[in-house]
Amino acid sequence: MIETNLPIYLASRSPRRRKLLKQININFKSFKVDVIESVDKGEKPIHNVKRLANKKMDKAKQKIKNGIIITADTIVVVDGNVIGKPKSKKDAKVILKRLSGRTHIVYTGFVIYNSDKDSTITDYEKTFVTFRNISDKEIEDYIIGGSPMDKAGAYGIQDDFGAVFIEKINGCYYNVVGLPLPKVYQALIKIT
Repeated sequence: MIETNLPIYLASRSPRRRKLLKQININFKSFKVDVIESVDKGEKPIHNVKRLANKKMDKAKQKIKNGIIITADTIVVVDGNVIGKPKSKKDAKVILKRLSGRTHIVYTGFVIYNSDKDSTITDYEKTFVTFRNISDKEIEDYIIGGSPMDKAGAYGIQDDFGAVFIEKINGCYYNVVGLPLPKVYQALIKIT
């Protein structure tokens, strides 16, 4: 268990990340940080997620002066191209068709900061996810439900219907949800 007298903050409003931290009995408060989630041309995915998680941490530290702060950023990569959150329902359909029957990689970068120790841990996780071939009707039904719109890669592995698109994964399941729990937990132990 994580033992600290410092308050813990998650600088994310992602319901999935909040649920994951609650799952391991972390008592925390969450808040949103506004950062433009851009991809620099030629930037490697690992560098991208770490850079964005650090950018979020810079913003979070402006709001929180005392405590432990956690930030994260998740991207999906297929054919070497970063796929973020869909901009529209039409975009979600294009993304899901592109992932259908193929393997992509999910990267999550995270940063944990302890204000008392002025200490920071930055790390990442990557997981390979293979989709089965999904039909246009399945894609349309999924989009109608609204689930793809706030997720990198336009799907949620933990979703009621998004889950059935997955044929197999190689790596950390929780990373695909949005926070690599085993690595985050170990980093929290180390930094407290």
